[in-house]
Amino acid sequence: MPAKVMRKIVHIDEGKCNGCGVCVPACVEGALQIIDGKARLVSEIYCDGLGACLGKCPQDAITVEEREAPAFDEAATESHMAETRGEAQPVATGCPSAQVIDFTREARPEEEKLPCGCSSATVSRFEREEAEVPAAQQPSTLTHWPLQLTLVPPGAPFLRGADVLLAGDCVAYAYGGFHRDFLKSHALLVACPKLDDFGAHQQKLAEILRRSDIKSLTVLHMEVPCCFGLTNMARQAIAQSGKEIPLTEITISVKGDIKQVSQA
Repeated sequence: MPAKVMRKIVHIDEGKCNGCGVCVPACVEGALQIIDGKARLVSEIYCDGLGACLGKCPQDAITVEEREAPAFDEAATESHMAETRGEAQPVATGCPSAQVIDFTREARPEEEKLPCGCSSATVSRFEREEAEVPAAQQPSTLTHWPLQLTLVPPGAPFLRGADVLLAGDCVAYAYGGFHRDFLKSHALLVACPKLDDFGAHQQKLAEILRRSDIKSLTVLHMEVPCCFGLTNMARQAIAQSGKEIPLTEITISVKGDIKQVSQA
């Protein structure tokens, strides 16, 4: 049994915790999991006591206290992180909003790419299909859950070796062919650089890029100035990750047209 020392360590108020799971992906060391509907420390040796998860709890149920606990074990934590990267099980299982689900659909045959460079079928074919199929029956091309960058664990299985699409919150509402032209064959991350925590998102994205062997990153944002922050976020995350990852930027007008496509 490891000797205990006086140090800072995370404390979870179970009375306040509702098991939403938002704190789980915020802990890079993987020290937190949702167990029996509550956030709990998997092992005290995995918690460094820095409290990166504090600002992620909507119930204010997480604090950092100083007490006797086993010392933080960096080597054991690295081993634990390496193991969890390969797991197909959800990292957070309390609230459906944070539960990792992979519902990959059978891929369609390879087809012509659109001018934007995103893998999809030709416009003409989809126009024919959409004319034949009622809107309510149009199949979704979404392959996983969750979507919000805040909730996605860096080691989520659907991210491994994926072409990632980082989309602004408003894009899918403005661009009518979002599923058809952009989402197909991509792992989707959704964020808003103006309303969300930019720094936390940038750190999370960098960790995703470090862990998941991402093949490419496409940033899809609106033409409004604040939305360009997604591109800045992506560039900073790529630089921080130390990886060479192809970056494509696509700008959508407020009228729902493709305004510009560029390779970064």
